Amino acid sequence: MQLSKLISEYKADEQLNAKTRPYFNHSVEFKKSNTVEERTKALEKVGLNVFGFPAEMITGCDFLSDSGTTTMTNKQWGALHLGDESYGSNRGYFELMNQIRKTFGDAFFNDPEKNNPNAFIFHQGRACENALFSCLARTGKDLIIPSNGHFDTTEGNIENNHIKAVNLFSPELKDIKSKSNFKGNMDILRLKKLIKDSKNKIPLVFLTITNNTGGGQPVSLENIKEVSRIVHDADIPLFFDACRFAENAWFIQKNERGYNKKEIIDIVHEMFSYVDGFTISFKKDGLVNMGGGIFIKNNALFMKKYPSIGNELMNHQIMTEGHPTYGGMSGRDIMTLCEGLRTITIQEYLDYRISQVNEFGEGIAKLGIPVVTPIGGHAVYLDMNRFFKDTKMKQGDFGGIAFTAILLAKYGHRACELGNFAFGSYDPKTKKETFPEVNFVRFAVPRLRYEKQDLDAVIKAIKEIYDHRKEIPGVEVIFGKELALRHFKARFKFKD
Repeated sequence: MQLSKLISEYKADEQLNAKTRPYFNHSVEFKKSNTVEERTKALEKVGLNVFGFPAEMITGCDFLSDSGTTTMTNKQWGALHLGDESYGSNRGYFELMNQIRKTFGDAFFNDPEKNNPNAFIFHQGRACENALFSCLARTGKDLIIPSNGHFDTTEGNIENNHIKAVNLFSPELKDIKSKSNFKGNMDILRLKKLIKDSKNKIPLVFLTITNNTGGGQPVSLENIKEVSRIVHDADIPLFFDACRFAENAWFIQKNERGYNKKEIIDIVHEMFSYVDGFTISFKKDGLVNMGGGIFIKNNALFMKKYPSIGNELMNHQIMTEGHPTYGGMSGRDIMTLCEGLRTITIQEYLDYRISQVNEFGEGIAKLGIPVVTPIGGHAVYLDMNRFFKDTKMKQGDFGGIAFTAILLAKYGHRACELGNFAFGSYDPKTKKETFPEVNFVRFAVPRLRYEKQDLDAVIKAIKEIYDHRKEIPGVEVIFGKELALRHFKARFKFKD
């Protein structure tokens, strides 16, 4: 019998192969062992601030961020050796130019000889934001930049440049009964009202894809189109915070009518056809450890409204990052980025990546532990308001900080509080604490790094803490309560 006939008649689960990872390990690193007592002592030394905890002491999983923590592919490691470290016009710059056009569209990277720069490389995303907002700050007074959800450093860069950051979260995000697949959307009604009231104060509108502050939730193409129409009708440019653009495109492909048979790259092109520009940290969906950029569409509204901004951004880039053709990145990093942008839109990669995060989140939710649903593409978010709902924990006790401290000291897993403390603020004059609309602890899953066994261990740890949540005391802020971006710097202790 021929093999082809045997295989065609053989009855087996055709999905069996789909359940394996679409990659295999290239190298491994062994962890250093330590005890609960040693981790506890180290965490107390840094005032319970997980950012200050030595990474090499993490015996479990590190979910502090998915930014720059990707395990690179063998092709990326190979690309490192092709890096050209020339100060001006290194070979990687021209390869990146071509790859940006292929990934996002031809209009986002001009040839250098055209003398109207519209692409700016930086060492990471927050440097891009500071450059953009510092240039915009010179265009007017009392400016406002609305978003579906500014992330912490984005909001910090906006406000540091004396611009007001406004979050217009979708109503579905705060509705735990909502079945919406796109809770990262911008609130259209609030956007219209803000434009009606303050049109002349809005230099641009920002859409974050996916919405990191808003539970890692995606933004629908319908919402992107509607926001684009509204703001352009009002003569206001639209930008993406595009850090997780490919993961957002995957959710559109899976959950939005008419896109299930479209290729990821085609969805990406359609998404970016509606914006005038974007900022991006390539440390996320660029699959690299370092890099960022600002990319502005040729002949679109933003360039027409601010014709001098290209040269202003280039001046800023030269003064703070280096020559425009490397912009704070090494030639090696640029070459790995080009390869990362080719990898990120591969269907099999995205299917596995996002299903891994989804299974992790569903595993927690099945135990009755409150998470933001549906699960986002890069992280699982515990809802701390619901987590401590039946306890004595109050908003000002910062239960999320207490949770992350216990998780790290007892179980060796590091997560990040993104809620009442990180997004809240304290006024030392009035001695009043202002709390945000969302109160989460985020488990940002690094790409290509962990396996099911690792994540299952984390689920068990979360369950044990949840079962003993009534015994968890709140924390007291002993330093940094009034500081900007305070969660990076503050110190805490448990209340007696």
